[in-house]
Amino acid sequence: MLPEERQNMIVQIVNETGSASVKDLSIRFAITEDSIRKDLTSLQKKGLLRKTYGGALKIEDNSQEQFVSQRKGKYILDKQKIAKKIVGMLKNGDLIFLDISTTNIEVAKLLKTSGLSLTVVTNMIDVMNVMIGDEFNKLIFIGGTFTDGKDGFVGLNANREISRYRFDKSFLGVVGVSASTNSVSTYMLEDASTKETIVKSSKQAFMILETRKLSKDGNFVYATINDFAGAITEKPLEDWQESMLSPYDLEII
Repeated sequence: MLPEERQNMIVQIVNETGSASVKDLSIRFAITEDSIRKDLTSLQKKGLLRKTYGGALKIEDNSQEQFVSQRKGKYILDKQKIAKKIVGMLKNGDLIFLDISTTNIEVAKLLKTSGLSLTVVTNMIDVMNVMIGDEFNKLIFIGGTFTDGKDGFVGLNANREISRYRFDKSFLGVVGVSASTNSVSTYMLEDASTKETIVKSSKQAFMILETRKLSKDGNFVYATINDFAGAITEKPLEDWQESMLSPYDLEII
């Protein structure tokens, strides 16, 4: 089999299954793992897949999900599972930050009936609206520049205000996580800047990580994987996902 034919088949496999490991591809095509790695490097340079630790991932189109309004109502059960885990991590008196993430809307709903007494800081309008009238939790809203998605506030003024705090825990949405480049990304530049400020202002920062986002990429990097104390997922990681993140000291919750 010619290298070009083999590489075309590798792209087809990855696109159909979402991912493929070097070991499995090596067995399938009866060539060395080093040869497969060279194929994956070549295919990544062509933009046909994303090479990862131990394999490759399908490149997904995220262009239709940039705004919160486009993500509301999707994967609700997954978001609710993550939200329950987040609330279970909190204790009375905590100062926390909930950033612009549709999962944090579900967190806010649970907090109202959790019996906890927290100080909740947020820059997301939906979180604020949910928590209005909450008798137990103190709410602080961060202003700034209105996002393009009309869902919250980011930018220089927001960053200045956020940097005055030292949050016990912060919970941040991600668009994609790349183990190969040790990067965590989002869609928009000013949102990335504000998320970076939140991470730096937190004793512990946690990424809200629906497992499907391990095969996605955003446009702007705002942190490294190492910047996070942990990642909160809706289900246990698959073997290839664990392999991707194993080089990092990241607690999977």
